[in-house]
Amino acid sequence: MSLINYITHIQFEFGSIRLLKDECERIGIRRPLIVTDKGIKAAGIVDTALKALGSEAPVTVYDGTPPNPNEAAVREAVTAYLHGNCDGIVAVGGGSAIDLAKGVAVCATHDGPLRSFAVIEGGAARITAKTAPVIAVPTTAGTGSEVGRGAILILDDGRKVGIISPFVVPRTAICDPELTMGLPAGMTAATGMDAIAHCLETFMSPAFNPPADGIALDGLWRAWQHIERATRHPDDRVARMNMMSASMQGALAFQKGLGCVHSLSHSLGGLNPRLHHGTLNAIFLPAVIDFNKESVSMREENKLDRIAAAMGLGQGSDVGPALNSMTKRLGLPTGLAELDVTREMFPDIIKGALKDHSHKTNPRIASEDDYRAMLEASM
Repeated sequence: MSLINYITHIQFEFGSIRLLKDECERIGIRRPLIVTDKGIKAAGIVDTALKALGSEAPVTVYDGTPPNPNEAAVREAVTAYLHGNCDGIVAVGGGSAIDLAKGVAVCATHDGPLRSFAVIEGGAARITAKTAPVIAVPTTAGTGSEVGRGAILILDDGRKVGIISPFVVPRTAICDPELTMGLPAGMTAATGMDAIAHCLETFMSPAFNPPADGIALDGLWRAWQHIERATRHPDDRVARMNMMSASMQGALAFQKGLGCVHSLSHSLGGLNPRLHHGTLNAIFLPAVIDFNKESVSMREENKLDRIAAAMGLGQGSDVGPALNSMTKRLGLPTGLAELDVTREMFPDIIKGALKDHSHKTNPRIASEDDYRAMLEASM
């Protein structure tokens, strides 16, 4: 059985942050907790959100989101939510802030520690309609978490896990490309490659969902056409709009599931939270695509050539090299060795990848040896 479900309310427009108050009223949020990070606050974007909410709204702000959100930050933000007597959350920031907000939305309204809601712990069934409503205001164009049904969070024991449920989908996504205009080039590139990875992996996933496939291929086309322009010309409004759309589209589509790129990135990111998720995805993509090309679903549906067509390439065999070349042109690392990843880390990376929720939705189920070969090819 395939689940085909597109229900998220999305406001997409330059300047759409002005609609924040209206969306809070529509959903019934009267005392919001803003979840953000110190960089977003220092950049003045939180002030923009507060202005949009209006002076009469009692607002609590939590700005302690770390680059890779973790269980400790969830506990801190839950405390802020409860002390502020909040009734909903406005996430302002990149995927880290939005994922943290989702963790808070669950833990502030359910009994039990964060780990009890992780997919690998059977936690999806424990998440109910009591989950606090979330409005997501993304400030990067990468994760697409503003329309996604999951959050990736690091537990106290170091595991990087997925909290996945239809109840954590933000009630509204306010996608305002204006908020991404000040994003530095390196972050634009890394988050943009994250969006590309989402479009690619969800399209390769063998689950039957033609609408998702169409959304993913269009998102891939937009990201591939505009990522360099957005990186090199940060004030290019057309490029910023298309990158934000590609990010959103990748996440709308990845309800199909992801694959080995993400199982490896989640595992390695849990071992070293300083590594950027989008950069890791960019590095792993060529090796995983090479591994996937012999899968039944990839061959029967001619998926690699369809990917190549969306990217404006001649044939499917050009995809991996083109991704590597793009990563290099964007100034991102193209190998794990550049990130000080060593072969001694392989056993722990593989152990985590085999347990990750994305492992089972890859078009080919990877073995321990398969993961080792992908890691070697990505060095």
